[in-house]
Amino acid sequence: MGKTILIIDDEKTIRWSLAEALVASGYETVDADTAANGITRFRETCPDLVLLDMKLPDGSGLDVLKAIRAEDSTVPVVMMTAYAEVEAAVDAMKHGAYDFIPKPYSVEKLRVSIANAMETERLKTEIAYLRSASSGGSFFKHFIGRSPAMQEIFEKIRKIGQSKATTILITGESGSGKELVARAIHACSNDEPRPFMEINCASVPENLLESELFGYEKGAFTDAKARKAGLVELAEGGTLFLDEIGEMGITLQSRLLRVLENKTFRRVGGVKDLTVNTRIVSATNRDLTQAIKDRQFREDLYYRLKVIPLQIPSLRERRDDIPLLVGHFIERFNRELGKQVPMPGTDVLDLLVRYDWPGNVRELKNVIERAMLLDAQDALLVSHLPTEIRGGAPLDAPAAPRASSASVTSSFFPMTLRDVERIQIERTLEQTNGNKSRAAAILGISRQTLREKLKTFHGIDEAAAEA
Repeated sequence: MGKTILIIDDEKTIRWSLAEALVASGYETVDADTAANGITRFRETCPDLVLLDMKLPDGSGLDVLKAIRAEDSTVPVVMMTAYAEVEAAVDAMKHGAYDFIPKPYSVEKLRVSIANAMETERLKTEIAYLRSASSGGSFFKHFIGRSPAMQEIFEKIRKIGQSKATTILITGESGSGKELVARAIHACSNDEPRPFMEINCASVPENLLESELFGYEKGAFTDAKARKAGLVELAEGGTLFLDEIGEMGITLQSRLLRVLENKTFRRVGGVKDLTVNTRIVSATNRDLTQAIKDRQFREDLYYRLKVIPLQIPSLRERRDDIPLLVGHFIERFNRELGKQVPMPGTDVLDLLVRYDWPGNVRELKNVIERAMLLDAQDALLVSHLPTEIRGGAPLDAPAAPRASSASVTSSFFPMTLRDVERIQIERTLEQTNGNKSRAAAILGISRQTLREKLKTFHGIDEAAAEA
C-alpha cells in the first residue's frame, strides 16, 4: 500500500521539492509549516514516517519529536537541519529520532534513509509477533491423520496457502482443528515470515472487539491514552484469523465487510482511511445460513467470506485416524509427564474408535491427558476412560488376541509407536496393491524413505511389495 510521509518544515520551497522527489518514488505526502500545525497534521493523517526540520518558527523540532513520540512510539522520524551540530544530533537520537540529515540534503541519501527506516519498523513489528506466536516450523507437524478425508484437507491447505486467495471460511465442529488449519494455510502462503494475528470473536465484548480489530486514536475514549494499532493493521502482509466469526455483532460485521471490499478501514476515533493488504481467514461452528435467516449474520458478508470454503471433517468421519491420534497423544504426555505408557490394548482402542467424539480431537486429547495424569501408570486401561466412552463395558474386560493389520482400526494389540507406523505402512501397501510410489504419496514420504523403512520392519516382504 502507498506509504504517507509528513513533511514539517517552515520553508515552502523545501516542502515542495521534497514532495516532488517523494511522490516520484511512490510515496504520498502531506506537509506543515509550523510545530503546532505539524502536530495537528500528524494526528489527522497518521503518517508512516515524518521528515522534521529541527528549527521551526514557533518552536523546536525536538519538542515536536517529543510530542510525536507521546502520540505514537513506532512511527519513524527523520530530523533535518542546517545546524548540524553533534549535540543536536545526539539529543534527537536520545528522544527517538531514526536518523539525522544535514541541509543541504542529498535526495538519494534521504530516499535511502526513509526506505531503511520503514523497513526497520516493519521488521520490528514482525519479529515481535513472531516471538509471541507459537513455536516455529510448519504447522503440518501438528496434524495427525492418514485417512482419505484428511489427505484431501492437506491438499486443499497447500493449494489455498500458495494461491492469491484473500478470504477463506473454515467450517467444522468445535474441537475439529480449525485454528490449526488456519495456521497451516498461513505457513504455506509464503517462504518469508509474515505476521499471523488471531482473535476469538466470541470471547471479547463487541465494543472491545472493535478496538482490538481496528485500533484507536489517542482520546477516542476515556482510557485511550495513546494511539493503538489494531489486529487488521498489525496483520499487514500476513494473515488475520477470526475465530468464531458467527458470534460477531451486526454493526461490526458492516465494518469488516468494508475491509474485505475496499481494503480500507479507520481506527476508532480516526478520520483517515487506512489501506491494508491482509489475508482474512474466518472460522465458525455455527450454521451461518440459518444465522442469516435469523437476521443475526449479514448475507453479503457471508458470501464475501466464503470465496474459498473449507469444511473440516469431524473425528467420527475419520475414525481410521483415532489410533494414530491416541499414539500421538500418549507419546506427547509420556514426554511431558516422564512416563512410559505403551499403546493401549484392543479393549481400550475399540471403545475409543466406536465413540462418536462430539468434542472431536480436542475431546480425545483431554481424555488421554486426564487418564495419564490421574490414573495410567504403566498402562491405559478401560477403567481409566470416562463412563460415556465405556458405555457399560466391564472394567475388567480381558485383553483381546493379537489383531491383523487389515483390521487395525477395529482390533488393536498393545504395541509401540514403531508398531503403529509399521502397520500403517503395511496397510497402505495392501490398499495400493503393493505399489510403492502410490503408497509413499499417500503416506506423505518419499519412495526412498519408504524403501528404507521397509528394510527395518520385520514381517514385510519387500520383494513382494515392489510395484
